[in-house]
Amino acid sequence: MTETFLDGRVKARQPETGFRSGTDAVLLAAAVPARAGQSALELGAGAGAASLCLAARVPGLDLTGVEVDPALAALAEANAAASDLPTHFVAADVFALPPSLRREYDQVFANPPFHGEGNAPSDAARARALMDDGSLPQWLSIGLQRTVSGGFFTAIIRADRLGEALAALPPRGVNILPLWPRAGMAAKRAVLQARKGSRAPVGLLPGLALHDAEGRYTAEAEAILRHGASLALDSARL
Repeated sequence: MTETFLDGRVKARQPETGFRSGTDAVLLAAAVPARAGQSALELGAGAGAASLCLAARVPGLDLTGVEVDPALAALAEANAAASDLPTHFVAADVFALPPSLRREYDQVFANPPFHGEGNAPSDAARARALMDDGSLPQWLSIGLQRTVSGGFFTAIIRADRLGEALAALPPRGVNILPLWPRAGMAAKRAVLQARKGSRAPVGLLPGLALHDAEGRYTAEAEAILRHGASLALDSARL
């Protein structure tokens, strides 16, 4: 199944069964404060949707995605070629990165597994993408570890796991942006952004409402999801 993102600028073939990237991947890519010439690493890239959306939004990145499933990593490579976006994908375990990837990057980002409770999906690939089995803090710690001093680590997680996530990150230099299904509803997702080595206090930012009362995307969400606008997390304050 081939899906398009950013009004067709990104084409991503995804598995017929199992986990498929969607809105979270686009929002994550929009939140990464990357600039041309920087290095970037995605942890848990899947079929490459988030990395390719970032590459489309910020040309000139040295961007690598890591995915534990070799078939998905190969699919991501094919998607990069189909979208004509210079992004490289490697089949590797995030928790045991090969020496070539064990360096620091200007930007590191992840949409980690963040469903820690409940019944796991029967599809093994979908379960691996969704269920973290208590490993969420480790994902976040590894992300920050791979980030250069002064660089940014960005992740999208379930909002009800914010406490656990913040405990795994430094007590300073973190911004939090809630994502509301619509105005007046509790956030289901949140974007976390940490600047390595920053001494700025933790910031709870104005959030983004994704839908209006009629269920349509808000103008702000539409600009991000379809037109490639950035999801600014006020990185200048960190």
